[in-house]
Amino acid sequence: MNEALLRSLTPSVLGILVRRGADFAAAEDAVQDALVEAVRVWPADPPRDPKGWLVTVAWRRFLDTTRADAARRRREDLVDEEPAPGPAATVDDTLQLYFLCAHPSLTPSSAVALTLRAVGGLTTRQIAHAYLVPEATMAQRISRAKRTVSGVRFDEPGDVATVLRVLYLVFNEGYSGDVDLAGEAIRLTRQLAAAIDHPEVAGLLALMLLHHARRATRTAPDGSLVPLAEQDRGRWDTRSIAEGVEILQAALARDRLGEFQAQAAIAALHADAPTAEETDWVQIVEWYDELARLTDSPVVRLNRAVAVGEADGPRAGLAALATLNDSLPRHAAVAAYLHERDGDLARAARLYAEAAHKAPNLAERDHLTRQAARLNARRSR
Repeated sequence: MNEALLRSLTPSVLGILVRRGADFAAAEDAVQDALVEAVRVWPADPPRDPKGWLVTVAWRRFLDTTRADAARRRREDLVDEEPAPGPAATVDDTLQLYFLCAHPSLTPSSAVALTLRAVGGLTTRQIAHAYLVPEATMAQRISRAKRTVSGVRFDEPGDVATVLRVLYLVFNEGYSGDVDLAGEAIRLTRQLAAAIDHPEVAGLLALMLLHHARRATRTAPDGSLVPLAEQDRGRWDTRSIAEGVEILQAALARDRLGEFQAQAAIAALHADAPTAEETDWVQIVEWYDELARLTDSPVVRLNRAVAVGEADGPRAGLAALATLNDSLPRHAAVAAYLHERDGDLARAARLYAEAAHKAPNLAERDHLTRQAARLNARRSR
């Protein structure tokens, strides 16, 4: 991959998108997406016209984002244009729509994808990122799901596990800052918890509350990311934390452990620590072991490697990381952090720079770029 070529083409590609009518910020996002796609595709299939390829991919990404934003605005306008509420205005069928989209004729993964697209308002790209698959693969999955349910009656709702998965992904997308859906996900999960006596529903609600309690401290006034260890814990929402812990304790007491309860337990341990240094990392590793057993998720094992590095030292964390595929999202960022803690600043700086190139959003990319610059500055002293 010729990174110098990509850097040299970026300004002209950005200029073309702006001249075509894209505002600068949207054009910059679209070009960054195209560069990431080029890094993935070009080594195996280099284009004859690199500049033309970048322009085409970036313009398509810009159009996809613009259409998604326009659709979301149309939905918001329709809500604003509704007549004044009457006696039945308190009826909210959003949660019912979630259950209907989770149709029994669909596989769980297809039902989740369809619901996120049709009801949750997420773009195909956002859903693909959540599932760690290419956007084209997710588009095909959603299209197949639509064809599957096109001729069936929507009078047989799906199961709770699928709806929980959808709500979890909607919350995560909203919590990331790309789409403000976190509050809506909490509202719907509260409705579900009030209607269904299920420990995993309670576990998911507790998890959402514990994460949401830290939201105000996740970014600095300039929009930059603030790592958990550096957040001002005095600004965390203690009421949400107390509610989340209470809900979690009641769910765990039923001895029907599920993945959302395990995730909430990890979040509660972070929330319980007065300072980052007082975090009970040994117990967090134990909960990650439970979570890995329940899910067999590589992302869980990646997060576990960080916890192992905190509990047993960075080399133990690197040993855990070595068992995982380095193509995992944020693998390079985790490796950079552990190598920095182990004192290998040169390697850590290179890995932070590599992670920045793969970052899924601008805020994370800028944070990782600053981390690389910080270490390079320390090395040059």
